Amino acid sequence: QLQLVESGGGLVQPGGSLRLSCAASGSALDYYTIGWFRQAPGKEREGVSCISSSDGSTYYADSLKGRFTISRDNAKNTVYLQMNSLEPEDTGVYYCAADRSTTARYMCLLYETTYWGQGTQVTVSS
Repeated sequence: QLQLVESGGGLVQPGGSLRLSCAASGSALDYYTIGWFRQAPGKEREGVSCISSSDGSTYYADSLKGRFTISRDNAKNTVYLQMNSLEPEDTGVYYCAADRSTTARYMCLLYETTYWGQGTQVTVSS
C-alpha cells in the first residue's frame, strides 16, 4: 500500500518561494504518476502539476504562468514542487496524489488518482 506524506508548506510573503515535498513509502515511486493538487477555501480542488512515471513528462495548470516546477527523485522516493513568485491566490491546502495507470495530463485534468496524501497548508500573505 502506497502512502504519501507532504511537507514544506507554511506562511510566505507574496513574491516568496516554497518547495513542497511528497515522500512515498510502501512502494517504489518509479511506477507511479504523481500529481500536486490544491484546494483554496471555498473552491474546488484543482490539479496544479503532474509528472508521468513512464517518461517524466509534465503537465502544469495554465494559471501558474511558469512559476512552479515539478520534479521527482526516484532514488529518494520523493516528488517536489518548487513554487516561486507566490501570490495570495496560491493559498490553499496542497495535496500530492499517485496512480499507476494514468498520464500526467489525465491525472491533473481528470483527477485520475488512487492514493492521496493528507495535505500541507500554504498561505501567501503579507
